[in-house]
Amino acid sequence: MECGGRHGTARVHHTSGSAAVWPLVARTQQPAMPLVGYLSFTSPDERPTLLKAFLQGLEQAGYLIGRNVAIEYRSAEGQVERLPILAAELAKLPAGVIAATGGPLVALAAKGATSQIPIVFTMSADPVRLGLVEALNRPGGNVTGVALMSYELDAKRLQMLKELVPKTTTVGVLLAAKNTAAQQSLAEMRAAADVNGQRLVVLNADSEAEIDSAFASLESQHIEAVLVTTNPFYEGRRQQLVALAQRYAVPVLYPWREYSIAGGLISYGPNFTESYHQAGFYVGRILHQEKPADLPVVQATKFELVINRKTAKTVGIEVPTALLLLADEVIE
Repeated sequence: MECGGRHGTARVHHTSGSAAVWPLVARTQQPAMPLVGYLSFTSPDERPTLLKAFLQGLEQAGYLIGRNVAIEYRSAEGQVERLPILAAELAKLPAGVIAATGGPLVALAAKGATSQIPIVFTMSADPVRLGLVEALNRPGGNVTGVALMSYELDAKRLQMLKELVPKTTTVGVLLAAKNTAAQQSLAEMRAAADVNGQRLVVLNADSEAEIDSAFASLESQHIEAVLVTTNPFYEGRRQQLVALAQRYAVPVLYPWREYSIAGGLISYGPNFTESYHQAGFYVGRILHQEKPADLPVVQATKFELVINRKTAKTVGIEVPTALLLLADEVIE
């Protein structure tokens, strides 16, 4: 989605006396609206509720698009290699603030493009571990944002899979080879699996075709359940993942409620929409001249367990009462 919103530039006619009066003309011009650059991994059109939440957060901070702030959108359309190019475009406009939404790769691309323009990220990884900020409470530098720490929940998700299908011994972990945060969390996942008596099989998938191949290999690798890790690319392929889970009749646990709403069996993770609202609010605070170095990274405090009982019946699973009682939402 490409929308207008570049800085309005006042025009001065270069007559013979223009050089002498330029400072006076500049002082009497209407100030240009601040410009927000919105960099995303996937198109904002794919997740309109997230963009809506971002704009609501911006409005809460006192900024309304078209009235007192402009916005430029740049989407990589799921192509990682485009992120640095698009981030550089926003830096050259120049944007007053860059909202880097949709994961650590977006934030890293934005930081690589500028060390001066404030950046507000939304991601599921640990920004300290990735070197984006110095500390969560005092980020330092030009970067801050919202870190949902979803990868830190993977151990808990494996435990939930154990409760859902107790006899399962081999679990496939779907993750992208290019996803640094997911790869970094593998050691913690393996340790948690050992405690649960589970054997993990890593299923690397960075494309639609590789996702298909990963599920096609489940039987040959004796995989009885699957954990889908946090990944903006996977989020954009929700329907594909849910369809494959049903096709192969395998229990799959997902990181966001949107998967369960799309027909996924079970999901556990923070509220994604709220993170975008908070990011929009932080962008507004920075437009009010607050510094990202002084704005603590926001962490998720609420985690949602959503169970789709209709899907459970389809794959022949009786959801334990204990899990149903813990669920924030049960889809019948």
